[in-house]
Amino acid sequence: MELITHVVDGEEVESASGARFESVDPFTRAAYAEVALGGEAEVDLAVAAARRAFDEGPWPRMGFAERGALLHRLADLVEEHADELALADTTDMGKPVTDARTKDVPRTALNFRFFADHARLSTGETLPMDTGHHAYSLFQPAGVVAAISPWNFPLMLESWKIAPALAWGNTVVLKPAEDTPASATLLARLALEAGLPPGVLNVVHGFGPDSAGAALTRHRDVDRITFTGESGTGRTIGQAAMANLTPVSFELGGKGANLVFDDADLDNAVSWSIKAVFANAGQVCLAGSRLFVQRGVYDEFLDRFVAAAEALRMGDPKDPATELGPLASEEHWKKVTGYLEDVAAGTGRMLTGGQAEGWFVRPTVVVDAPLDSRVVCEEVFGPVVTVHPFDTEEEAVRTANDSPYGLNAMVFTENLSRAHRVSEALRAGTVWVNCFFIRDLRAPFGGVGASGVGREGGSFSREFFTEPKAVVMQV
Repeated sequence: MELITHVVDGEEVESASGARFESVDPFTRAAYAEVALGGEAEVDLAVAAARRAFDEGPWPRMGFAERGALLHRLADLVEEHADELALADTTDMGKPVTDARTKDVPRTALNFRFFADHARLSTGETLPMDTGHHAYSLFQPAGVVAAISPWNFPLMLESWKIAPALAWGNTVVLKPAEDTPASATLLARLALEAGLPPGVLNVVHGFGPDSAGAALTRHRDVDRITFTGESGTGRTIGQAAMANLTPVSFELGGKGANLVFDDADLDNAVSWSIKAVFANAGQVCLAGSRLFVQRGVYDEFLDRFVAAAEALRMGDPKDPATELGPLASEEHWKKVTGYLEDVAAGTGRMLTGGQAEGWFVRPTVVVDAPLDSRVVCEEVFGPVVTVHPFDTEEEAVRTANDSPYGLNAMVFTENLSRAHRVSEALRAGTVWVNCFFIRDLRAPFGGVGASGVGREGGSFSREFFTEPKAVVMQV
């Protein structure tokens, strides 16, 4: 089997104890690699390497143009190794290789290019004062960043955290999800090949509680923690960070509401709604898993939606034609199918979908589920959508907002006034109108309530990954 190692201070290393764990291909359900199992000792080494690289090394002292050139070179290497990186994520978590190759890898390269350029082109403030003084702002790197990434978009979300942190001169210790270790080590290798100094980007593999994750989040030499993952895990990390007053940025769970009004372009609404809930086998925090359709078009929309769901091609994620792969792990498959058991027991009615052989779940459409049922209220994180009719705009907004989550929402309407009105009324960090998952990396990204703390993207990432400083000077 392959061996996936830590990357610490520019070297690929195993754990001091020699401990390893297995990485399982969810399609074959067999282990394909052994992974170095890190803990407190490996985290201490990685944080110390990042600390030295920040305190003594050239990285934070480079100009933005010099750092940016290295990050652009890393983006070039990501593109050159696109097939290898895509296959790593596909093998680790069952993502269709076409999606990994044509979406995740290009977006990863874009993240490095965008933040390299954004940092170089950002401006501070000059604040003339009428007292014979003036003030100006500086944005200096915060220090050592702990980046903890999820398993659903491994490479892309690693880069979403790493790129702005590095662009602003920080050093990073990355702990990828234990289910998806491969692309993190590959990315660290490419960073060294691109010319990033040793210790600037370190990778430690391991689990969360009582393992590498817990050691990293409570470490006193970590200056920032950025985490994407489940809301309960975010609460645990937040408690650990609070002991050291370490600032955190959390993008957590979601239960996205998708509102389809009776004046919507139904072809467009069906197409985007299918992508919004079944892409990546529904393993997307942004999934539009609560679908509300105005009663005048409810039946027609539902007929089209079910037909489109049943037409999705499910199979081997390494087959370029596959649109829906397996769920990422046996544990997660059991979680998702637990919700289907609730539906089978009478919590709603399944129009299509259900369990399939292996760790697959077919695209599943549920109607008549009570609004207070688990499948409606909790983040299923699988290819399962509940569909509900509504009558008025006010009812749709009220029901959409009746959730502890507030990561994102969608609105489908051809009425411009309604689009603006509903977008403003929805309690969500992002609202997409007549589309889904279209991103401008300058825009704030994050959620409210149980969906997160803070925002990242553009200047919001600058605020988090730097220590803004005011300088006041007598003229």
